[in-house]
Amino acid sequence: MADDIERVAGLLHEAAETHHIVYRIVDGEDSDWASWYADWLIRLSELPQLLKTTPVRSELIYLLVELDRDFNALKPTESWERFYARRLLERYLPVPART
Repeated sequence: MADDIERVAGLLHEAAETHHIVYRIVDGEDSDWASWYADWLIRLSELPQLLKTTPVRSELIYLLVELDRDFNALKPTESWERFYARRLLERYLPVPART
């Protein structure tokens, strides 16, 4: 799972860099950032392959906003990308059956 976290975190970082370039005229400011990220992650990245499913766009938008709130409230020591990646993988990857 650690490799998956790094891969998803890398995609989130790439999304952030791309978003900042697209919104450079306003220094990356975008009150609807989660919609942009969700669209990019679903249509233009490997996220669906890593999650083994294509998230519903509206659900991913909701999760990104929720993750942003959680990250800012909890103030974890890990990067936001790793925090989001871990939570997204926990949400979307099937739980292995216990024997």
